[in-house]
Amino acid sequence: MALKVGDTVPHFIAKNTQGERFDSSSVIGKKPVVIYFYPKDDTRVCTEQACTFRDKYEEFTDLGAEVIGVSGDSSTSHQKFAQKYQLPFTLLSDHDKKLRNLFGVPTALFGLIPGRVTYVIDEKGIIRLIFDNLSGKIHIEKALQMLKKIV
Repeated sequence: MALKVGDTVPHFIAKNTQGERFDSSSVIGKKPVVIYFYPKDDTRVCTEQACTFRDKYEEFTDLGAEVIGVSGDSSTSHQKFAQKYQLPFTLLSDHDKKLRNLFGVPTALFGLIPGRVTYVIDEKGIIRLIFDNLSGKIHIEKALQMLKKIV
């Protein structure tokens, strides 16, 4: 069952960029968090989206928020992607699609491409925005608009 606005984000554990265990309780329920699901490292639109999050990262941190990207790529792939584009935020590996399933992220284009969905979560762990759109850059502006309303 897909998460919806008003739901509390359930606890989860995943591997981060360095291949280490990331426990969602380290941020969820403690500060605002933007979790964005994207299809694949180092592809045109995904790179554009990640670099826009990078370029606006200070705006997110100034609002007290953390940014987390999630795709099915391995931690090794995430490490290369983060280094190549100097991404300052955490990337989580979802190779088994557990996080996609937990959040209810749909697939796009007849189930061929993992979906691109952004969740804005408040400091209590409640989802305040779900934005589902294949365009990468607009996710950042939508997330920032919501964060400005809730902090």
